[in-house]
Amino acid sequence: MAEYKVTVFTADRISATTLNNIFIKLVGTDGESERKQLISLRGASAFIRGAVSTFAVVCPTSIGKLVLIELDKQSFLFFPEDSWFPSKVVVKSSEGQTFTFPIYRWISDSVVQHFREGTALRGFEDSHRLGQNSREQELKKRQEDYRWNVYAEGVPHCIKADDPQSLPCEVRFSFTKETEFLFTSSTGLTELKLKGLADRKEKWTNIDHIGRVFCCKHTDLSEYVKQQWKKNEFFGYQFLNGVNPMLIKRCDALPSNFPVTNDMVRTHGQGSLTDEIKKGNIFLCDYKILEGVETNTINGKKQYLMAPLVLLQSTPDDGLLPLAIQLRQEPAENNPIFLPSDSEYDWLLAKIFVRSAEFNVHQLDVHLLRTHLLAEAFAVSLLRNVPMVHPLYKLLIPHTRYTLQINFLARKRLISEEGSFTQFAASGGAGMITIMRRSLSSLTYSSLCIPEDIAKRGLEAIPNFYYREDGLKLWDIIHGFVHGVLGYYYKTDAEVQQDSELQKWLSDIFEHGFLSQTGTGVPQRFTTVDELIKFVTMVVFTGSVQHAAVNSGQYDYGGWMPNTPLTLQLPPPTKKGEATEATMLNTLPDVNATVQGMATLWLLSQKSTDFVPLGHYPEDHFTEDTPRRMIQDFQRQLEVLSGAIKDRNKHLKVPYTYLDPVEVENSVAI
Repeated sequence: MAEYKVTVFTADRISATTLNNIFIKLVGTDGESERKQLISLRGASAFIRGAVSTFAVVCPTSIGKLVLIELDKQSFLFFPEDSWFPSKVVVKSSEGQTFTFPIYRWISDSVVQHFREGTALRGFEDSHRLGQNSREQELKKRQEDYRWNVYAEGVPHCIKADDPQSLPCEVRFSFTKETEFLFTSSTGLTELKLKGLADRKEKWTNIDHIGRVFCCKHTDLSEYVKQQWKKNEFFGYQFLNGVNPMLIKRCDALPSNFPVTNDMVRTHGQGSLTDEIKKGNIFLCDYKILEGVETNTINGKKQYLMAPLVLLQSTPDDGLLPLAIQLRQEPAENNPIFLPSDSEYDWLLAKIFVRSAEFNVHQLDVHLLRTHLLAEAFAVSLLRNVPMVHPLYKLLIPHTRYTLQINFLARKRLISEEGSFTQFAASGGAGMITIMRRSLSSLTYSSLCIPEDIAKRGLEAIPNFYYREDGLKLWDIIHGFVHGVLGYYYKTDAEVQQDSELQKWLSDIFEHGFLSQTGTGVPQRFTTVDELIKFVTMVVFTGSVQHAAVNSGQYDYGGWMPNTPLTLQLPPPTKKGEATEATMLNTLPDVNATVQGMATLWLLSQKSTDFVPLGHYPEDHFTEDTPRRMIQDFQRQLEVLSGAIKDRNKHLKVPYTYLDPVEVENSVAI
């Protein structure tokens, strides 16, 4: 006789309990057990939330090394079927061997579920026929559950789903996340409706009144922004450490369509503009992606969105100051180059038009497409092509948490016909799709890899660039972790080349995420271990670090609307000397557009209580000692970096907290 001690762990999460009957079958290399009901002296409490219950399964002889288990759940005759969330099953044989079966998913019906023993196996080494069959059946079912869908031509493909409930259970929000998200999204607009602001279509008549929109919803930084938004120093600072550090680049030569001369600008230092360019102190932000974009009509009024060029200088005191702004791409007499020496409202209006362009590029290009939509493509391809037992699945599945549902909600609530972005942003509607198409067509693989991106933009030496400092360190830490884990499983390039599941994951991403655009430089096939490690590092970085950098500060910098207006109602000045405070107020968005935008930014900046920081893996998908030790080392390195960032921030006027590892979520989850 061979006795197996079976321990079942039910997850400690809301609604994980089941009162149904649970059955198990053990399948090994030399046979299998009978299907057995798991009955405990604890009765119905054996499978309640957080329970750890042990049972005995007896076989006539040893069934060898365990390959998989079969679990199913059957309701009582008069009891309804419920959902159960087991975390894992651990089986100890009479010979002293221990086998762990990670589960971490909802079981909501009476269908028999197969779960593999937790030792990571690539397809070509999964030699047992039962293991191979289980692998094939798992992927067949996944490809039925996770289907590609075209949201709009020229935009990365997404998951096909009619509503959040049609998503597979294991990728949906937890009860906690769902409840908090709905509460935050509803209470913000309810507060505004009670104040009578959400439906008011008139202009602001006093800029101080804007601060009353969310008088109880503010952060230390949003208050600072309210005080500093007009200052040139703060305007320049935001290109480096605001929510979009991705556009600025070193200017090695002035663009032909931006005719700034030495005589026109006053540099901060001894040299002329030409001298400062040669020294590497001049930087450019070009919003060409917005040129000719069809703009929205809001409250019956056509809106305005420019495609400006901005010239900045890194100053001797390590600041970054604007030198010149041109609001349209083509130079013309009615397209003046605005300068800090112009009248107060000429210059302020020019900066406001830049900040509005910044909002629209940030939201659609830098934030939505380059983090949310790409992360979704990475996740859907993983779930379609890589089984749970594969080391890549174990490594990446924590970095897909909540991504599919949050993206579905973004498409439904923000960029659909009724969405708040569509209705109230300058680029809402047709312009939105134009910008995303342009973004994808200009996207490069190197721009998703921060060491290459920083070098290509010439930003290695610009001072006080905390996104660069923290981001490069996080890339190195993630790269080291990914190198360790994947290097443990892939010893040679040949092993990478022969892993068909790995190759299919990449080819699906290339086809559905990057729409087979070879100009992106995204690989279509892995040929070396190093290529695999770099690509997986980019995937983890994009869904965690990069998303945190461009998402977490949205309300900090947008909570004071004039700093980041989502739309503008008047065209820019065509000549200097005519702008007044009234011109500025008439240009800013109406009251209802303002409050809708602020409510959305507040929602997108809130951290849920079940937030999981980078490098923390509550679900134990890896069972081998080596990768588990690597996870612990990864966490220690992140902890050291977190301490260093906190120490630095103590001495900064504006602390840069967004890439502190404890503030970076593992996945695109908001």
